[in-house]
Amino acid sequence: MTAFESLDATASMDSGHRFDEKRRWAASLALAFEARQESGPLVTRLTRARHQGPLRVQRPFYPEGQADACHVYLLHPPGGLVSGDELSIEATVGNGAHALLTTPAAAKLYKADSHGVAWAQHTRLRVDDGGILEWLPQETLCFDGSRGEQRTTIDLAGSARCLGWEIMALGRPASRLPFASGRVEQRFCLTRNGRPLWLERQPLDPQHPRFQGRWGQGGATVQATLWAVGLEDDQAVAALREALPAAPYWAVTQRHGVLLLRYLGQERNQAWDLCQHAWEVLRPLLTGRQACVPRIWLT
Repeated sequence: MTAFESLDATASMDSGHRFDEKRRWAASLALAFEARQESGPLVTRLTRARHQGPLRVQRPFYPEGQADACHVYLLHPPGGLVSGDELSIEATVGNGAHALLTTPAAAKLYKADSHGVAWAQHTRLRVDDGGILEWLPQETLCFDGSRGEQRTTIDLAGSARCLGWEIMALGRPASRLPFASGRVEQRFCLTRNGRPLWLERQPLDPQHPRFQGRWGQGGATVQATLWAVGLEDDQAVAALREALPAAPYWAVTQRHGVLLLRYLGQERNQAWDLCQHAWEVLRPLLTGRQACVPRIWLT
């Protein structure tokens, strides 16, 4: 059962137009990629793109050639989440397929309404044995007063490989509008063959001592996590430490086959550049292919 199908079937059709704590506006997108033999090498095809509500995809792109990764852009026309929004995104990559998913712009998390109703976003990624998935959304901008939960679930089977990131900027410092109220919670769950490899829960609450404490957020307004599974331990970590600038705002570790690169600082562009550079270093090690920057990032 998909996350969308599990929504309360008794919810009223006009629930998105309510203004109390029961407000709900659901949207879902389910994608599937399969490798197919088409008079030559295997070609990754988008075989399913089912949606409901304001979630879409553009047509698949093959900037690296038909036999390489299938690039797909996820479109959310509203551009952000408000109180009551519930987004469900699912992507399944089949055996031998290779998909790269990204977004055309930053996502925005807006201030909660007067009832404090939360939003929710659940991303579920599944990669079958022999498949490769690159999950590279543009950054998320979280405005003051936002309330909600981001949940990312990654299920890998057999020798599946995956690389992805989540970049979040809090508040609007340039406008002197810091993230001073609200609460956002991030959850990550990564498993291989049903065995948990990485479980994480991170509440972002500006009223909690952790938010300003040096032992926690330390007052940082931008954070990022990049993960990669399917790499040789020593080779990948050493390659990053050699290629990336020595600086106190990032660190990398690898345990149980999961590489995690963390950024904690004050600059959105700095976080993005770090993650993109790390991806360019890791992609050849993970896929055997040089990085091919999605054209949408350059517009």
